[in-house]
Amino acid sequence: MPRRSISAVADSRASTVRAAVDLASVEGLEGLTIGRLAGELQMSKSGLIGRFGDKEAMQRAVLAAAVDRFTAAVWLPASGADAGLPRLEAIVEAWIAHLRSGVFPGGCFVTTASVEYDARPGALHDDVAAAVRRWLRVLEAEARAAVEAGDLPAGRDPADVAFELHSLASGGSVAARVLDDAAGLDRTRAAMRRAIGLR
Repeated sequence: MPRRSISAVADSRASTVRAAVDLASVEGLEGLTIGRLAGELQMSKSGLIGRFGDKEAMQRAVLAAAVDRFTAAVWLPASGADAGLPRLEAIVEAWIAHLRSGVFPGGCFVTTASVEYDARPGALHDDVAAAVRRWLRVLEAEARAAVEAGDLPAGRDPADVAFELHSLASGGSVAARVLDDAAGLDRTRAAMRRAIGLR
C-alpha cells in the first residue's frame, strides 16, 4: 500500500485542526477531547492520536491555530496602515469586523480560553498568557508610535491604551455572545475609538 505524501499528511492535519478550532470555540478547549473530535470527524481515536500525540498536544495545536486565525482576521488587514494612530484605527475596525463576522463560531477564542485557563496552571495557561501578552505588546507599540507622532496626548500611557482596547473587545464579545446585545458591538467600537482619541 503506497504511503501518503508529507503534503497530504500535513493537509489532513491542517483540516483536522481547522475543524477542532471551530469545535473548541463553542465547547472550550477542555471540551475538546480525542473522543469528541474523533466522533465529530468520523475517524478513529488512534488516527487522531497519530496526528497529535495526546490531548494536550492537540489542544495546544488548536490554540496556536486559533491565534493564527485571529491574526489573519485582525492584524493582517490593519498591518498595511501607517504605524501609530492610523494602524490603531484599522485594528479597531478589523477587530470589530472579526467579532461581527463569526470568524469563530463560538465568539472570541482567546477571550474564552483566557477565562477557561485563568486559574489552571500548566502549558495551556502559559500558551494563552503568551498569546495575550504578544497582542498587548503589538497594541502598546502602536499606541507608543501614536504618542510620539503627537496623535495621542504626551501623557497617555501606551500600556493603558493597549489594556483598554483589549478589555473593551473582550467585553464586547461577552455582550454580543452571552447577553445577545444587538448594540453591544456598536458601543464597543465607539468606546474603542474614544480610547484612541477618535469619535
